[in-house]
Amino acid sequence: MTRVLAYRFSAFGDVAMTAPVFREFLEQNPDVEIIMVSRKNFEGLFAGIPNVIFKGIDLDDYKGFFGLRRLASELIKEFNPDYIANLHDVIRTKILDKIYRQKGLKVFKINKGKEEKERLTDIWNLDKVQLKKTVERYADVFREMGFKVELSHQLRPTCDQKSGIGFAPFAQHKGKMLPLEKSYELAKILSKKHTVYFFGGGKKETETLEKWEKEIPNTKSLSGKLSLTEELHKISELELMISMDSANMHLASLMGTRCVSVWGSTHPYAGFLGFGQSEDDVVQVTDLTCRPCSVFGDKECYRGDWACLEELNIQKIVQAVNL
Repeated sequence: MTRVLAYRFSAFGDVAMTAPVFREFLEQNPDVEIIMVSRKNFEGLFAGIPNVIFKGIDLDDYKGFFGLRRLASELIKEFNPDYIANLHDVIRTKILDKIYRQKGLKVFKINKGKEEKERLTDIWNLDKVQLKKTVERYADVFREMGFKVELSHQLRPTCDQKSGIGFAPFAQHKGKMLPLEKSYELAKILSKKHTVYFFGGGKKETETLEKWEKEIPNTKSLSGKLSLTEELHKISELELMISMDSANMHLASLMGTRCVSVWGSTHPYAGFLGFGQSEDDVVQVTDLTCRPCSVFGDKECYRGDWACLEELNIQKIVQAVNL
């Protein structure tokens, strides 16, 4: 059994994107085992994928160079890997790579395509093209090790009986989020025909969604009520998920649920469309030459009016849902 030690410590959605890649890679290479090292609370993402061992850590326990050196030693001692897969490529993981190389291990890291992404998000560049999908960038790391992996880019539903629509109106950054009054109106329209389940997290989001639940018939807020495992199970039962360019889109992909995704200052061209999701289910303002101005949606609006979200007509989302 060949053992690959992989790590990615970043945002929830980025880590969620590794899971379908692992599943298909391991099906095609059954004599490989992946040790996935990430934040403790992400464990549920990898449940049920054969040959994945999840190692959850608290990064505060391994601060600075000496902390990372201790982490590297602990992981070698516990798992004795054959290869290292750096799926993150930030300062912390670069240091880990260096330590592992010094110990004689073969290290392979993701090529994030930084320069291409800088060009894509340059508002003066009018020649925007689709970049390599992030899931393919993850798969490339294993291909470099010499393994074959062909990604299907197909959803795999995990539940036969599907009903209701999930709606996750929040995102980490303003540049990714439909104005809340638009999301509220959208929920009102959709709830006339469908049961709508709200997804969110954190105190403020939960308060907002519970208020919506009271005001809009045929809706139910699940915000703050479910563990990650329960949330994934619920998503698997949905007919459809509506999400911003955020983690819930990737959770839908993981559970084989179709997702209509809303994009503002970011764009599927950067490679972050959910695994197996259709481009036909992408809703965005297409005639703004300044889009995308950001890979992650964390920049201030260059124009100052957030036209990419303010001008988005929610009827486009309604139409996508009812296709």
